Amino acid sequence: MTERSGINRRDFLRLGAVAGPASLVAACGWEGGPALEPRIRAFSRVNDWVSERILSPTRLAPEYPVSARTGMENFPSYSITYNQTGSFPSPPNPKAWVLKVGGLVPKPVRLTLSAIEALPSVSYTVKHHCVEGWTAVATWTGVPLSTIVAMVQPTEDARYLRFDSFDSDYYNGWDLKSALHPQTILAYAYNDRPLMMNHGAPLRLYSPVKLGYKLTKYLTGVTFTDKRPGGYWEDRGYPWFGGV
Repeated sequence: MTERSGINRRDFLRLGAVAGPASLVAACGWEGGPALEPRIRAFSRVNDWVSERILSPTRLAPEYPVSARTGMENFPSYSITYNQTGSFPSPPNPKAWVLKVGGLVPKPVRLTLSAIEALPSVSYTVKHHCVEGWTAVATWTGVPLSTIVAMVQPTEDARYLRFDSFDSDYYNGWDLKSALHPQTILAYAYNDRPLMMNHGAPLRLYSPVKLGYKLTKYLTGVTFTDKRPGGYWEDRGYPWFGGV
């Protein structure tokens, strides 16, 4: 989809990748060393500025027919734990798993998976974008994050959200406006089936207008804060906003 400027979001990301290799070196687990690290982080800040100010976060991603889905075998899976151990993570006590929602909210909650599944849900078939350059189409079902936001009623000081997981302490942060985007959901189903561990079970963050590393899998907590959280990859040089 082309923005009013005549350049689409993916063009901006490619331009950023050419101008500065922050995403590439971070993807390889290398921060560039003391000589390059400040330059890499500077490019990341430029990408964030472009995403937050020039590229509208209210744009809706296009939806696709179910027939356009990518075969499950061709939809790559990723986790920090898997990279380290060869196995996908699992909660210490699956039966006791809950999503903790707190921080700058007057009504913190602890939600079981059954409680989340009982809330009004949405389902869409959209294209997933990975920072490594590949895309895949899949159907995701879950609860709009805006529903949870309304439930806990964050204070006026709550400008950001931190998402935590049981995937080797993987975490990242979002701005509140992105969290309230109509296509931002807490997903518990993939292609009409309950999430499997390779795609972030029991619950993951999902949005078709964010790059994959922003879509925290294996969720354990959502914390509202007045300070911008970093992130597992963001702390290593990835752009913080991560929009597409």
